[in-house]
Amino acid sequence: MTEQELDQFRQQLEEVKATYLETLRISIESAKGEELDQTRVGRLSRMDAIQSQAIVRTANRRIQEDLKNVEFALKRIKSGTYGWCQSCGGDIPTARLRAIPYALKCIECANRDG
Repeated sequence: MTEQELDQFRQQLEEVKATYLETLRISIESAKGEELDQTRVGRLSRMDAIQSQAIVRTANRRIQEDLKNVEFALKRIKSGTYGWCQSCGGDIPTARLRAIPYALKCIECANRDG
């Protein structure tokens, strides 16, 4: 991989990181205002609110997981190991990295390992 390609991936990863951080900030901030007042809402409304909160928590966990992968990819760029499959050690195709710049595995290993 060329230095120019690495710089492009670094920039893309930094943009993804900034987007994830902003999304988490907004999500956490908006969740602070949502308290369940059991005296003001009915049982079904409370159930809907609880379900919505669970969905938001799950989405936030996924974003946090992806954010860790983005940060790991940035470290791998610095260490010179970016673009190598974490399972087989082979190259991760550039097309895959363009689609998922924080991919840890080549397509074959990702399909095999799940």
